[in-house]
Amino acid sequence: MHTAEHTIEFDTIGPRHAAPADDLVVLLDEDGREIGTANKSSVHGADTSLHLAFSCYVFNDRGEVLVTRRALTKKTWPGVWTNSFCGHPAPAETLTDAVHRRADFELGLDIHQIDLALPLFRYRATDSSGIVENEVCPVYLARASGDPVPNPDEVMEFTWTQPESLRRSVLASPFAFSPWMVLQMSELETFRA
Repeated sequence: MHTAEHTIEFDTIGPRHAAPADDLVVLLDEDGREIGTANKSSVHGADTSLHLAFSCYVFNDRGEVLVTRRALTKKTWPGVWTNSFCGHPAPAETLTDAVHRRADFELGLDIHQIDLALPLFRYRATDSSGIVENEVCPVYLARASGDPVPNPDEVMEFTWTQPESLRRSVLASPFAFSPWMVLQMSELETFRA
């Protein structure tokens, strides 16, 4: 990732992680109320049902934010830079538990100090493949003390960067980042100028 001010060096990818235990997502009505569940693979397509997800931005003790580049094998937005990690809570799983689970699964990170920053964030976006994301996606901020050991099925690269540097990069090249991250950056106080 290159910004006007500096070049960011990337860290290497760690060992493979175990597959998630549950592959169901929570379906929602237009008012955000739960109306059922469906298999994750059957939900994401050209006419994706509204469902519950979450995004998380992880910060280290130096105040840097972790950004990740989606694996090239991802069905949507492969190879695109995004927030630290995202996921879907399983039925009956709290969002906070889901955030912990995905931090471990995608990044091998033990996170703490999890704060809900955007409880009502919602977006709909269509990937170049025609697959639609249609999510109510609360956004969390968290802290981690160590470096990630990414799951290569999820993350191909990562870097820690200053929030203001990330904001400048997103403003200059929004096409290089996930559409949900571009929208979230404009709403999150942490990234406002």
